[in-house]
Amino acid sequence: MDRCDELAAISFLRHGIERTYLTPEHAKHNALAAEWMKEAGMQVRVDPAGTLIGRMEGSEPGLPAVVIASHLDTVPNAGRYDGILGVLSGIAVARRLRDRAGELPFAVEVCAYGDEEGVRFGATLLGSRAMAGSWNEGWMDLEDEHGVTLEQAFRDFGLDPSQVATAAKRAEDVVAYLEIHIEQGPFLEAADQSLGVVTAIAGARRLALQIHGDARHAGGTPYARRKDALVGAAIAVQAIERIGRETGVIATVGQLEAHPGAVNVVPGRVDFSLDLRAADDALQARTWTRILQEIESTCASRGLTLTWEQIHSAPTVTCAPWVMDAVVDGIAATGDDAPMRLWSRAGHDAMAMAAVTDIGMIFVRCEDGISHHPNESVLVEDVAAGLDALEATVWSLAERVRAGRAPADGRP
Repeated sequence: MDRCDELAAISFLRHGIERTYLTPEHAKHNALAAEWMKEAGMQVRVDPAGTLIGRMEGSEPGLPAVVIASHLDTVPNAGRYDGILGVLSGIAVARRLRDRAGELPFAVEVCAYGDEEGVRFGATLLGSRAMAGSWNEGWMDLEDEHGVTLEQAFRDFGLDPSQVATAAKRAEDVVAYLEIHIEQGPFLEAADQSLGVVTAIAGARRLALQIHGDARHAGGTPYARRKDALVGAAIAVQAIERIGRETGVIATVGQLEAHPGAVNVVPGRVDFSLDLRAADDALQARTWTRILQEIESTCASRGLTLTWEQIHSAPTVTCAPWVMDAVVDGIAATGDDAPMRLWSRAGHDAMAMAAVTDIGMIFVRCEDGISHHPNESVLVEDVAAGLDALEATVWSLAERVRAGRAPADGRP
């Protein structure tokens, strides 16, 4: 917890926390976390995508690794636990394992990814995607708000952009991936439980929608002749929330802008966003179809038209049963024999790493589910339980590997 406070002091903001990818703050948090990794007995390096990696060998050098990871970058005006708690918990557990590492049938690597939030360049999970071998070379042309390209940011940080592909791990080099993270939701707190087993990470679909009407003088256009795009959008937003509640799919309109935007003009066009999240891709797809049909029906009845574009799509990622079983063992070691199972409504680096290995996650209760906000808060006793559970999970994975109950290459 003290180390979370130390990292919180590294910030681009004078008041508040902000650390983004390939910035001086990134270099500072890597340097500080590297010292803690070395203290824990790990060999430390930075990979070609800027990810800090600490490695502790197992019973013999060069074994495949269990990767324990999260991120140290933040959103603007962030809290001090989202991502950070996961990296520091990994370091703390590695330190506990140090004297018994020779008993492990695998190495342990703790990774501090450089970019999960995607604040600076817009694309998310860059560090973990590079490690998973899913890097897109087109990202090098992305620019930040100052016009600096990602390629130039690599060079400024001391990295060679032509080598980023070499950050990729092979499936046979990874046994499993573990991540411990604050829940970013209220369910553990409501159930009065410290820890939870993550079953899946929500697939997400993001859309940009436009409702087109007719911009006319507000005073001179009677209701019967209006084609008010904003009224149509308002009905659509209500329908989106209602359908989301009915289906259990998380459906959010986070942006809405009326054009031309004058106080005395009937809006002729409204742009709005839609973010859909679900633990079941088929359910998400059916929900989007239902939303689309209802908005189109509203538009047809009011003389409006709808256009839309899908701007992001990520499939649901399911945690591997054998890794989830190890997580259950880990949480049981803390005294909770029936841990809550819940799916993550937020994205995590585990989503990217699922492309190369089997994943498992532990959630830690956070106050009121608050995250991406300075009011992020966790209990010391919950963090202590999380450390015990993560350590026990590693030993449970070791038992499964020794007993031949784990995939030989980390895959089902």
